[in-house]
Amino acid sequence: MAIDDGEEVDQGQRGVAAVDRALSIIAALEASNIPRNLSEISRTTGLYKSTILRLLQSLQDAGYVIRVDDSKYALGPTIMQLGLAYERTNPLRHLFLPVMQRLVDAGTESPSFHIRQNADERVCIFRLDSNHSTLDRVQAGDRLPLRRGAAGKVLLAFGEDQPAGEEMEQIRRERFAVSLGERDKFCAGIAAPVFTRRDKLMGALSLSGPKERFTPDNILAMRNHLAVTARELTAELGGTYPA
Repeated sequence: MAIDDGEEVDQGQRGVAAVDRALSIIAALEASNIPRNLSEISRTTGLYKSTILRLLQSLQDAGYVIRVDDSKYALGPTIMQLGLAYERTNPLRHLFLPVMQRLVDAGTESPSFHIRQNADERVCIFRLDSNHSTLDRVQAGDRLPLRRGAAGKVLLAFGEDQPAGEEMEQIRRERFAVSLGERDKFCAGIAAPVFTRRDKLMGALSLSGPKERFTPDNILAMRNHLAVTARELTAELGGTYPA
């Protein structure tokens, strides 16, 4: 059902609602590989077209959105500027990428680092390709399902809600998850948690690639590399890895 913004709310609530709706429009455009029209944005966000048009005007004025082909919209140059600023100022890149490069140099599958985006999704924020000839298709910036894949399982198992279940308990006990053809029938992955200060989960470090290369021996070898690397990153971030 589409959401109108005509509810009787106080000014503070209205301000927050307007921001949330504007962000939902940006998220809808970010999730698409092509410009989207009003109907598509409305279906994705649940907002009325009249509401979207009012918010789009402000977003266009600020450069967050541009209008193309007369009736479609895409992300604007301000988003690119924010991304470049993030690349310049994000200190985690200088910590994670050299460590992930060591995994590549050790002959592992492709390393990536994932954080929880919302109740249903995770996002890959860092990714390096392995030295192998064939790769999986994960890229930095990709949004992936939280409940499928090794990294998603780790984020669920060590997140604040910590769901029950035998598989979740095993992941928390072993600090390791594996997925064989679960998200993509041709791909597989293994992942371990990385913690930060006050031993709070920061994200999941994973290794992924074609499923046929995930033999028991290779999984064991990559698991050992992951364990060492996840502990190192946790220590650098001021956390304590579970015993």
